[in-house]
Amino acid sequence: MNIGMLIFPDMTQLDFTGPYEVFAQLPDCQVKVISKSLEPVAAKGGLRFLPDTTLASCPPLDLVFVPGGPGTGALLEDREVLEFLRRQSADARYVTSVCTGALVLGAAGLLKGYRATTHWLSLELLAEFGALPMPDRVVTDRNRITGGGVTAGIDFALAVAAEVAGIDKAKAIQLLIEYNPAPPFSCGHPDTADAGIVGNVRSAMAPLQQKRLELARRAARLFC
Repeated sequence: MNIGMLIFPDMTQLDFTGPYEVFAQLPDCQVKVISKSLEPVAAKGGLRFLPDTTLASCPPLDLVFVPGGPGTGALLEDREVLEFLRRQSADARYVTSVCTGALVLGAAGLLKGYRATTHWLSLELLAEFGALPMPDRVVTDRNRITGGGVTAGIDFALAVAAEVAGIDKAKAIQLLIEYNPAPPFSCGHPDTADAGIVGNVRSAMAPLQQKRLELARRAARLFC
């Protein structure tokens, strides 16, 4: 099974590295790290990743994966990337994303009529692409599997592992990576966080979210 994980400048590294840790332990699977070129890619914060496959040289994929992050804005208008995703997704067994990677799938026209999720700040933007926004941490609708923001990537990947290799294998991977969350605060989602903190985060992110809204609407008109 070929798993293709797209990387791009200014992505959120944990959107990628969390699922990668799970996918790399699946039996009889090859994980390909894909970018436009083989040059190192700097994630948000500066951590660099080295792709091993380009868009042009990528073989057919069984699973297509897109992470999120600030860099997704550029991808919403990147015809080369969107066409790659459409082409690979046509015959893939699974089309997947974490966080705002779902917006890129949406811009490629791959979520129209599907239930999907993304980071809570961008959830309503999915409707711009004809998707049905769901507030769940992981959403599976036919062969589309999407995860919420950042840390949901591990939950997402374990759900994929159960689909691909069975529940027992997924549980074994969860145990091996000691995925046993016990956060120090009940503040990981607006449903549980203090209203003041939610308001502060919304205010701080408002300029980025406004830009994302504009890009999403433009991409929906151009590509969907």
